[in-house]
Amino acid sequence: MENGATSQSEGKDPSGFLSEIIGNPVTVKLNSGVVYKGELQSVDGYMNIALEKTEEFINGVKRRSYGDAFVRGNNVMYISAD
Repeated sequence: MENGATSQSEGKDPSGFLSEIIGNPVTVKLNSGVVYKGELQSVDGYMNIALEKTEEFINGVKRRSYGDAFVRGNNVMYISAD
């Protein structure tokens, strides 16, 4: 495309990025605004996420800690590597 812009078909597949960060700390923001921070253990094709050593933040305030957490993919707004 012109001016260095790329179309979505030319962009990277996010599954490659996600497989590279398994075992690393991530931030997962849900559509509801709740944020989970933990160690990424797995992600599937539906964006279902398994985390370990998870902390839950609501309005920026830590509310709970979980050993393991599972987040259903249709609730995920984004995943960010920390």
